[in-house]
Amino acid sequence: MSKLLAVGTVAFDAIETPFGKTDKILGGSGTFVGLASSQFGVKTGVVSVVGGDFPQSYLDMMNTRGINTDGVEIIKEGKTFFWSGKYHNDMNSRDTLITELNVLENFKPLVPEDFKDASIVMLGNLHPLVQASVLDQMKERPKLVVLDTMNFWMDIALADLHTILKRVDVITINDEEARQLSGEYSLVNAAKKIHEMGPKYVVIKKGEHGALLFNEGNMFFAPALPLAEVFDPTGAGDTFAGGFCGYLAMTNNVSFENMKNAIIYGSNLASFCVEKFGTERMQELTADEVRIRLQSFKELTQFDIEIS
Repeated sequence: MSKLLAVGTVAFDAIETPFGKTDKILGGSGTFVGLASSQFGVKTGVVSVVGGDFPQSYLDMMNTRGINTDGVEIIKEGKTFFWSGKYHNDMNSRDTLITELNVLENFKPLVPEDFKDASIVMLGNLHPLVQASVLDQMKERPKLVVLDTMNFWMDIALADLHTILKRVDVITINDEEARQLSGEYSLVNAAKKIHEMGPKYVVIKKGEHGALLFNEGNMFFAPALPLAEVFDPTGAGDTFAGGFCGYLAMTNNVSFENMKNAIIYGSNLASFCVEKFGTERMQELTADEVRIRLQSFKELTQFDIEIS
């Protein structure tokens, strides 16, 4: 089984949705990716930074789930990254209320020796130069490099983003970001333009409307599982990425055909993430629940088309 290295934030979130609000709770892209990949029994290492205010119990929980936190630097005199946001009634849009970078402002990731040979690297949504510094520390080029980014980096660090894109295999972004990065409204044309920037595979996330996978003229679409209630969408995209990478690491197969399965597995886990605030649902998730919902995905998407 392959090793998975996940680089991203381990953070505090405070969230308000139409269903309620929280004080500071556990969040961060690295956290969600790690919890999702742990569903596959994959040896996952998380690289991040936290402050002295970060509870040891959170790190213990991650370790218990099989997530290696040796790469999580603790700056005792510093404070952990904090984000607060309020979701609108449609749950697709939100307002950022507070962003405190704290220890993340000067974050210089250090990859543990045991993960410098990881075959799959998931570069979470961070500054492109920080993402590049992780690849520079690897003993050899990983089998698969997956990068997540957002419009913020396109606005302030586009040249650096273009440089790192030449070094990655897969990019995961949402439809709005794909259009901004490519300058194309059609997502098919957007994927073509992004291919030319470096990534062989383009994953475009469409939230409650599923995800698209593009590779050299091939295209695959997976719907999101319709849910009666979406309680908190925070972390759903990172959970999707963790499930996607975790499945590929477990199967040790990075072909386009296997990525179709990875998209489904990622979407399946993301459907659990949104059912409770923060990481709560992912912490209590069982293998039986995952298996049952995968069957629902199969029933939703598979049928024989009669051509007359």
